[in-house]
Amino acid sequence: MEKVRILLAEDDPNLGKILKTYLQAKGFDIDLFVNGEEALLGFHKNSNYAILILDVMMPIMDGFTLATNIRKSDKLIPILFLTAKSLEEDKLKGFELGGDDYITKPFNMELLLARLSAILRRSGKIDGGENKMEYDIGKYHFNFEHQKLSCCGEDQKLTSKEAALLKLLCENENETLDRRIALNKIWKDDSYFNARSMDVYITKLRKYLKGDESIQIINVHGVGFKLLTR
Repeated sequence: MEKVRILLAEDDPNLGKILKTYLQAKGFDIDLFVNGEEALLGFHKNSNYAILILDVMMPIMDGFTLATNIRKSDKLIPILFLTAKSLEEDKLKGFELGGDDYITKPFNMELLLARLSAILRRSGKIDGGENKMEYDIGKYHFNFEHQKLSCCGEDQKLTSKEAALLKLLCENENETLDRRIALNKIWKDDSYFNARSMDVYITKLRKYLKGDESIQIINVHGVGFKLLTR
């Protein structure tokens, strides 16, 4: 399968190198540009980018201006903004310019990967397994359609939210599931109350899967959860 190609525009040489190395290790093909002007030229030279990761504060041409220019010729390509600003008006501006998501610096690399993967799945650039109905999890077999978790001849009936959450974990097996993405997809908003509710469901899923010691659902601090099966 052809690698997903990403345009990364980041003027900080250290962060740019770290991001490029990390994403390449995760199987992506990365083109790194150090300012908006070079990134715009690079974008027009290549038509096979799956997503753009744009730093907002860059010399010569900032990320917002770069996005504005790109949107003149491409209305659909996903854009993820990196910003050192946490002001709501800056975030809103990014969305108004056609951004799909933003991450405020400094950020956790696994959070970046989770947000990136979610955007790529929504845009159809990678297979998210969303139509898959059955999964093997260690000794367990999970049937999403029937909301049933089976092991050693015994069945555990799941609630709709338990099944939906386990499905998201399976789709992101051995990768981090972003807490915010799970909340918005299952609970339709990421309020504090719903976040606490999701923690309860995670505890229940751990209990259901405790028959196989090779399976873990771990907390990724400040990001979300990870289903480990190896």
